[in-house]
Amino acid sequence: MTLSTIIIVLLILLLIGAIPAWPYSRSWGAYPSGILGVVLVIVIILVLMRVF
Repeated sequence: MTLSTIIIVLLILLLIGAIPAWPYSRSWGAYPSGILGVVLVIVIILVLMRVF
């Protein structure tokens, strides 16, 4: 596995973990998963452009 594949897999796992599923995290809204989603999109674009 290359470094970019590992980074994408880790970001996907973080995105799944940031979904507000627990009662204490419902007040957070979509901010954690939204931020991680944007980071994931940026990393995917950089991987497609062969920066990583």
